[in-house]
Amino acid sequence: MGGIRYDNATYRTHGDLPAMGSRAPDVSLVNTRLQNVSLANWMGRRKIMNILVSIDIEISANSVLRFDRYGAEHQDDLVLLMVSYDLPFALRRFIETNELENVVGLSAIRHAGFGENYGVQILEGPLEGMFAPAVVVLDENNTIVHHEQIEDTKTEPDYRAAFRALGIKIDE
Repeated sequence: MGGIRYDNATYRTHGDLPAMGSRAPDVSLVNTRLQNVSLANWMGRRKIMNILVSIDIEISANSVLRFDRYGAEHQDDLVLLMVSYDLPFALRRFIETNELENVVGLSAIRHAGFGENYGVQILEGPLEGMFAPAVVVLDENNTIVHHEQIEDTKTEPDYRAAFRALGIKIDE
């Protein structure tokens, strides 16, 4: 079972990220236009799922900004999915305010199961019910080619490793 460090304490999460080389669990999420979507919406495209505690936490917001910037040159075959329990309105506002063009904001508010299926549901403490930060990288067939469980809410993801798993070199 995984855990997440927040405010000088560690809290349990629902489990572990799906195994490398396994097929990603399909999920139903809500996009910023209030439509239900699943991984099937992006079949044939590579995906980086940036799983957030909340877009209103600075470190999460920074990760969305950086993924958007690093993914700018790869829009044709890569989709950047930012997943949280934030309302779709908040995700849309963040994307519009920051003029982001390369990320897709997705909310888990309408459908249960994402946090459990991906092992990121926080089970206790002040963030109970939210998602521990993580990155899951999928190939065009939704096979997991990289994952990173972030152990502290103050830590950013390893952007290079996420893009490298797809054969993309980025400059930080």
